Amino acid sequence: MNRPLRLGTFTPSVLLDVARRSGALERAGLEVDEVPVASSPEQFQSLIGGELDAVLTSPDNVLAYHFLSSNPLGRRIPLLIEAAIDRGLGLSLWARAGAEIPRSGAIFAVDVPTSGFAFVGYALLARRSLTREDVEVVALGSTPRRAAALVEGRCDLTVLNAGNQYRARAAGASLLSEASDLGPFLGTVLAGLATASPERRRLADALVGVAREIAGGGHDNAVREAAATRLGLSAADAAEFVDLLRDPVRGLVPSGAVDRRSVRTLVDLRRAAEPDPALGDVESGLEELVAPGHLTD
Repeated sequence: MNRPLRLGTFTPSVLLDVARRSGALERAGLEVDEVPVASSPEQFQSLIGGELDAVLTSPDNVLAYHFLSSNPLGRRIPLLIEAAIDRGLGLSLWARAGAEIPRSGAIFAVDVPTSGFAFVGYALLARRSLTREDVEVVALGSTPRRAAALVEGRCDLTVLNAGNQYRARAAGASLLSEASDLGPFLGTVLAGLATASPERRRLADALVGVAREIAGGGHDNAVREAAATRLGLSAADAAEFVDLLRDPVRGLVPSGAVDRRSVRTLVDLRRAAEPDPALGDVESGLEELVAPGHLTD
């Protein structure tokens, strides 16, 4: 590959930025262009069309596009998960200022109604005795877009993570509950088409290596600077973001391993919201979906 590897992301990746600042990408012989995407269907359409070489995305998206023909693009796509990246980075349900008590008729913003983050939201709303039918579900795209909508009052509820929750909190939004309450969880994986890609593999190794260093206490200044410049966080929120990355339940996955228990949580959430017989193929198909040596129990 003589051009930079094109990586599709929803929220600017602090981990990628630290990998670049620390020289990990250069040592791996990589140039990476981070390409913002507006929604998960756009992300995977761009992957199919060759506009992206790899994606940082929810593992539920990978399950949906790999195993289910009922996904938003209406076709199954052979995919490969190269590595687990994080456990949600504080993925949680938030309410706009003045809407701290969710009610029937509230506007719940999602990426798309049949995506993994939406399923997390439905499950967390159910803990407050609200069903999917009780709220008005609106598709507003990526997490930064939904955070802006919450701050601007264009929705009452949404699911946020990866630093976007701090921006909402600064505007008076309230934390209602977290995805980690639902069981073992994976929030982000590095994935691409099932065709082999040495560059994508090297990127996975570089990101996991930097994640391991951050989890072990390294790169404090680089993480804070990246969180401030890439995510627009205050100094206090950037410092909190460092602690979040190191949280073993909600933060980075220093091993890069996809664990079956977390995948079961994702499948259970999807099965509860959008039953599909093809979900029965997930457990037996993980060996081919996940890169060799990166699937654990």
